[in-house]
Amino acid sequence: MPAADAVDQQARFPHEALTAMRRAGLLGAAIPRAFGGRGAPFSDIVAACYELGQGCANAAMVFAMHQIQIASLVRHATGSAWHRDFLARIAAEQLLIASVTTEAGSGGDVRRSECAVQTASGQISVAKAGCVISYADQADALLITARRAPESDAGDQVAVLARREQCMLDPVAQWDTLGMRGTCSRSYSLSVAADPAQVLPDSYATISAQTMLPVSHITWSAAWLGIASAACQRARRTVRRRAVPGGAAPAGSLRLTQALAQLQALRSQVGDATRRFEAADSDVDALHSIAFALRMNQLKLTVSTGVVQVIGEAMLASGLAGYRNDGDGSLGRHLRDAHSAALMIGNDRIMANCAALVSGYRGEEELFP
Repeated sequence: MPAADAVDQQARFPHEALTAMRRAGLLGAAIPRAFGGRGAPFSDIVAACYELGQGCANAAMVFAMHQIQIASLVRHATGSAWHRDFLARIAAEQLLIASVTTEAGSGGDVRRSECAVQTASGQISVAKAGCVISYADQADALLITARRAPESDAGDQVAVLARREQCMLDPVAQWDTLGMRGTCSRSYSLSVAADPAQVLPDSYATISAQTMLPVSHITWSAAWLGIASAACQRARRTVRRRAVPGGAAPAGSLRLTQALAQLQALRSQVGDATRRFEAADSDVDALHSIAFALRMNQLKLTVSTGVVQVIGEAMLASGLAGYRNDGDGSLGRHLRDAHSAALMIGNDRIMANCAALVSGYRGEEELFP
């Protein structure tokens, strides 16, 4: 994508990419045809994340995050007339949906909320402080987590889909980061006034386990692999320029071969996870199983660290051409963007969750049959 470097350098939203997505109808691609969407299978969404990642990491991540919200609505809210109508609006108007799951005081744990849904005079309200929201200024609606009621436990959460005009956003911190600079993931204090019908029917615990966790890890992984693939393509062009007809393999060939092999292995893992999620579909027992959660978490851990290694090998293959910031062989942007992968839901937190799942498992069957 021609604007990818400008998006990174200026830390600005990838407007050009979003315009192209809207023109192509991609924002409503996964919405069922009954609501005006294309009814695209999940594997097509994953493939699109990978393709976008090759051109612009920021555009790919915005698309992936939007699709996570769409999947949550399609799988958990079509029993609600309000949400069915809004899904039709998303498809018709190509609306962009953002997520609000973090907040101050939760320690980054999206399965705990400090704020709660308040009800008064037939309306609901939510006030959420210190929340990191990607592309909030460009979003047309926000999917917000909160405790079900003021007396509810931190883990008893619901999700509220609020139109942008129903939200007041007060920026409290800017977004000046090493990579993924164009996602514009600033921190805000958020207040929402909405209709009770805008609360999704399913609990957030159900939405998270059955949809958000697997869809997040798979689509993010596909986007990260797109970044690594683009880095390998650049390295390959650099290495080929060194080739001498009839001569030995050019410098960097071995490193490039290693990078490509690892990239292919990671792509196979994403493909396997995609097929498993599609096969599980609405099998509640499978989606809530410890084995499934471990597989999805392990995918995220493996790909988020693996892409950095792949791009590191590509840079060693490229030599100075990859290390420089100028020139068509530069890999600096790719490497910086890839380092965000381990921080999006921190790998240490995920490993701790996996350890708790394994240590608490009392079943006799194998976790990974």
